[in-house]
Amino acid sequence: MPKIVNFSNAVTIGIHSLIILAREKKPINAIILASKMGSSKHHIGKVLQRLVKDGLLTSSRGPTGGFLINKDPGDIQIYDIYRSIEGEVEYGECPQDDHICPGDMCIRDNIINKMTNDFVSYLKGHTVADFV
Repeated sequence: MPKIVNFSNAVTIGIHSLIILAREKKPINAIILASKMGSSKHHIGKVLQRLVKDGLLTSSRGPTGGFLINKDPGDIQIYDIYRSIEGEVEYGECPQDDHICPGDMCIRDNIINKMTNDFVSYLKGHTVADFV
């Protein structure tokens, strides 16, 4: 059954990885994260490299290397993780040139945009620290 709101697997990996890294407070490699989350180490590595690129994580190689959270968990909004992986959330207008719904009842302009706004507000209103 389709879901109205859904995170991609990559966003789920990103959020859960940052929570784990914030709890551990030490570098953790993709193999250990994969075993904790039941995901592919390759997929985790790819997602986390995106978060490194955007400054949310750092990474280092070697036997004591891995990924490390780069900011205070209270300074990382869940939306920061979402945006890093998926890009900015876009609000859209009804694609119909001639509005079919009554102007104040447009499903796309009113309901969908309200749900999108509520979703973004929730993500911006919570930080990684809230889940640690």
